[in-house]
Amino acid sequence: MAVPIACTRFSDNYDLKEELGKGAFSVVRRCVQKSSGLEFAAKIINTKKLSARDFQKLEREARICRKLQHANIVSNPEVLKHLVRLHDSIQEENFHYLVFDLVTGGELFEDIVAREFYSEADASHCIQQILESVNHCHQNGVVHRDLKPENLLLASKAKGAAVKLADFGLAIEVSGEQQAWFGFAGTPGYLSPEVLKKEPYGKPVDIWACGVILYILLVGYPPFWDEDQHRLYAQIKAGAYDYPSPEWDTVTPEAKNLINQMLTVNPGKRITAADALKHPWICQRERVASVVHRQETVDCLKKFNARRKLKGAILTTMLATRNFSSRSIIVKKGDGSQVKESTDSSTTLEDDDIKGPGTPPQSPRGAGPNSGSPPSSSVAVATKGPLNLGQALLQSVQGPLSKRPRLLDVEESVIRSRRQEIIKMTEQLIEAINTGDFEAYTKICDPHLTAFEPEAMGNLVEGMDFHKFYFDNVLGKNCKAVNTTILNPHVHLLGEDAACIAYVRLTQYMDKHGQAHTHQSEESRVWHKRDSKWQNVHFHRSGGNGGAAFGFSSHK
Repeated sequence: MAVPIACTRFSDNYDLKEELGKGAFSVVRRCVQKSSGLEFAAKIINTKKLSARDFQKLEREARICRKLQHANIVSNPEVLKHLVRLHDSIQEENFHYLVFDLVTGGELFEDIVAREFYSEADASHCIQQILESVNHCHQNGVVHRDLKPENLLLASKAKGAAVKLADFGLAIEVSGEQQAWFGFAGTPGYLSPEVLKKEPYGKPVDIWACGVILYILLVGYPPFWDEDQHRLYAQIKAGAYDYPSPEWDTVTPEAKNLINQMLTVNPGKRITAADALKHPWICQRERVASVVHRQETVDCLKKFNARRKLKGAILTTMLATRNFSSRSIIVKKGDGSQVKESTDSSTTLEDDDIKGPGTPPQSPRGAGPNSGSPPSSSVAVATKGPLNLGQALLQSVQGPLSKRPRLLDVEESVIRSRRQEIIKMTEQLIEAINTGDFEAYTKICDPHLTAFEPEAMGNLVEGMDFHKFYFDNVLGKNCKAVNTTILNPHVHLLGEDAACIAYVRLTQYMDKHGQAHTHQSEESRVWHKRDSKWQNVHFHRSGGNGGAAFGFSSHK
């Protein structure tokens, strides 16, 4: 039977428990059904913050989940175990509640790296479960559009737990083998060539993403990779991937054959989910797939997991700058429009209103609302708004393609990305100082910030009161213009959640009399990540020339 739309209030049926995840417009919390004592995950959407368009997408997500569950119960109950099911949908005045399966096993990719044994046959079993769920979606006219590791979860922590496909926030409904332009949506490394070319697309986009996932399952790194997103997209559009030695030498030809059929640039010639399930490497894995432990794959997958979870990885590296002024940190394109910086290498991008020469016609009537979704709180935050982000990311790339880096290059890039993230956070902090924005400053600093600086007369000060005095009485009041440059920054990474940066801070300013000054100081800052957010917990500044003449520039 279909999932009913409850008429009662959420609190009449469920008790809310701890928070499991958070997004721009929603939060996911564990809940317990009062009548049965069963545990579920409640996605709570603040509808006050949604536009009419976003609300349409929310309704579509619930409709698709109900459609898939109903079809499962009627035709193939076994497939249910591979989907995160919707159990209830409750609309209240300011909030919409979607009640899903509580999935406690974590991400599939995280489970793999914790296993004592992992072989090609295990990879075959993983992709089979993914393909079964995708095939069920396609049979029922649903295209997921955002297949990636973050959306592949395990039902429980038990050994052999079922792989579940989650997050239908970007899913669309199609009629048969319909191909149309449903908008630019997905995650950069998993986007298909036809989406990047802004061509009509349909079910084959999910198979392309499955091909990328299978490639990663076998060697622990992706087939398409580049720090520059333009070059990454050029690789994808050209289908420029290979099987380098030595890691691919031990992978069977049958596995490579399936990848090749999934990563076929022409969507019309790409293998379907149903046919992929009939491939010998899937349906005859006991005879075809290797059962040799792949330790190098596990090691590489650990690095891959760390890299994809870093805030501001690829896009932040591409857009970060070391020189800045007291203006807003926004990247301007040549046409005068603005593009905000992405904050996550696994960010789900969505721009369903791309216009321009050669843009295919919009989807036929009935498919219009299916061109995007509100952000999913449990996995990724969609980049939204009138930024025309799709056009910025789809600009053609001139020159030869850069070769996909080898394993050490990928690891080094992760380190570079994290260092750039610390530099960027330091720039934002100094930006708050330059503009006298104490509210922004407190958001970046730990409330118990400790500091050594000349103004403290050699004493260690703790907390924000000492600094607030300068914001209230000095900062931004003694100058007309400020420009700050960080020189020679050195970042020392201290594990996953801490870092130290040392640099020379050069500040140019015009005082209230119109006189130009330059001040130099040497600074070091300690950063600590808490709840996925970097905070400055300590800094040390040595005074330099010009400090006495310009009180605010010598502070912080």
